[in-house]
Amino acid sequence: MILVDSHCHIDFEPLQADLDGVLARAQDNDVGYLLCVSVNLEDFPRVQALANQYDHVYASVGVHPNEQEGLDPSVDELVGLGQDPRVIAVGETGLDYFRSEGDLDWQRDRFARHIQAAHALAKPLIIHMRDAAVDTLDIMRAEEARDVGGVMHCFAEDWTVAKKALDLGFYISLSGIVTFKSAENLREVARKVPADRLLIETDSPYLAPVPYRGKTNEPSYVRHVAECIAEVRDEPLEQVATYTTENFFRLFSAAAAPEMASH
Repeated sequence: MILVDSHCHIDFEPLQADLDGVLARAQDNDVGYLLCVSVNLEDFPRVQALANQYDHVYASVGVHPNEQEGLDPSVDELVGLGQDPRVIAVGETGLDYFRSEGDLDWQRDRFARHIQAAHALAKPLIIHMRDAAVDTLDIMRAEEARDVGGVMHCFAEDWTVAKKALDLGFYISLSGIVTFKSAENLREVARKVPADRLLIETDSPYLAPVPYRGKTNEPSYVRHVAECIAEVRDEPLEQVATYTTENFFRLFSAAAAPEMASH
């Protein structure tokens, strides 16, 4: 059985300080591959270095929608950095109206630039969406994000929004939130998403699943996300592992798929 943590931040503290332990525990829990996701360009070299150091770790390039202090990249800057073959996606990008206030045209402009860079690179998008579903989906349509595809990461909306993202050709990635007692709407999403469009992630070091809720999250805990989905869908864990891993390598086609994901 191979699991993939499709979205983590192992370059963040405290995971970076215990990286050998983090990667060993992931391996012990059948987590064979990780995607370490960029949130700003200042720290991108750190993300890139991890992907180039470890064969089973991949990278993305992008600037999180809430990042305001650092470089706001042009399309050309994103494309230049995204040429590295270990960079398999553009993001995380998107819209977050929960943490940012005022005129957010800068967020919408940045999101559009990331989609344009994804087109130029022919690499999929990792989309962050919080309290901004309507505008996020509108920009995805306007910028023809369907043509490059991608994933709605750490999805936390209801089935109505999930269906609209699926209709745009995007995958849905579920995090530890699906294990929370209050997340019944998200478990409905977990039940209804087609098996060929579902991914799993930790978003570590954040959002640790039950039974570790409130503690530091890490990639090994993606197993708990998979176990919850297996229970909700009444499927064997191995089946969930197989199709979520196959989906990862189908979507992120710049990553080298293991033999089990290539039939």
